Amino acid sequence: MKISLQMFVTVLSATSALGVDWAGWRGPTHDGIAAAGQKVPVRWDEQRNILWKVPVPGKGHASPTVVEDRIFLPTADVKRKVESVLCLSRKTGKLIWRKDLHKGGFTKRGHRLHKSHASSSVAWDGKRAIVNFMSDDAVYTTALDRGGKELWQTKITDYITHQGYGSSPFIYKSLVLVSADNKGGGCIVGLDRETGGVIWRHERPKFPNYPSPVVYNLFGKDQMLMSGCDLVTSLNPLTGKVLWEIEGSTTECVVTMVTDGERAFTGGGYPRNHTVAVRADGSGKIAWQNSMRIYVPSMIVKNGHLYATSDSGFAICWESATGKELWKERLGGDFFASPVMLDGRIYATNVRGKTFVYEASPKEFKLIAENQLGYESYASPVICGDRIYLRVAKRGDGARKEFLYCIGFDK
Repeated sequence: MKISLQMFVTVLSATSALGVDWAGWRGPTHDGIAAAGQKVPVRWDEQRNILWKVPVPGKGHASPTVVEDRIFLPTADVKRKVESVLCLSRKTGKLIWRKDLHKGGFTKRGHRLHKSHASSSVAWDGKRAIVNFMSDDAVYTTALDRGGKELWQTKITDYITHQGYGSSPFIYKSLVLVSADNKGGGCIVGLDRETGGVIWRHERPKFPNYPSPVVYNLFGKDQMLMSGCDLVTSLNPLTGKVLWEIEGSTTECVVTMVTDGERAFTGGGYPRNHTVAVRADGSGKIAWQNSMRIYVPSMIVKNGHLYATSDSGFAICWESATGKELWKERLGGDFFASPVMLDGRIYATNVRGKTFVYEASPKEFKLIAENQLGYESYASPVICGDRIYLRVAKRGDGARKEFLYCIGFDK
């Protein structure tokens, strides 16, 4: 039986209206697909379709979380060694408050070119802004209220840094799900949203790994999906008990898993390049796999087709059931950001700050526009409320400076 999108996507941000808010990593349905019917530009530059831009102190790869009249954005001041959450006005970008959460404790380890101390996006549950940071060789999850007051902070695990830390929290019913795989022996935990208390804890192998947890309703049950550590894993998100687990991924993954309702998809990049589709019914069967490197940018599934932007700059479309490649086109540049789909168009931003807009059609690749802002971008774009939000870096006065852009049509 063909399972529809409505049957397998569990929309957990009940307080946020679809299309109006972007309450956490990968958007309202947790799969990179923006709510339909929004009117946003396909072309922009510094002089065109920019509603506002504001400087962002420090550095980070986290995407903005846009809810109600506010934007929550993690950042890290490398000189002061401070990790913070910024709260900005959604209308103007003006700073409302800044909450410093961790001081000192910055590790010197990590990816030498692309290291960020603020890579995890905020999750909003209607009352709390919840964020993960790694500090003093440990991962912590913190909840803030709407005004920036700290409600609780929980240490998840000690953490041995390999490339860095970038997993975002996931809101599920009364819990917050957090993952922290690392070479010291990681874990996935379910925290009480009210108190931060640990409700369950699932120990993981001693491997570096970076995905964010995600929950979908598949084959009649909610499944928390996670890849990496050479495994593809499904847990009961309420209890942490294993529903099924197979050896089916690479050791190190970054992508957040997606599904077409029958198969779960993931990609990896170490020690080999690998894209794989796994049956999500607990049978342990691999539906198909290939050697494409979809390591960092997460994928998108729509109407039986799997769309990806590879780390090396290719746009690809596969049949989700068979893995048959329908097209593969060179975009250009390297990609860390995950693409976003809106009404049959994909918005994909490369490391050099260029956003490609192209049609998401299985028939053919059709480039619509290329849009340049700044010279560097690692954060994924956000599309909600007829606006696009992009975090980019520019050069000025001999220094690197970050900005958050709000892109849209004047009303």
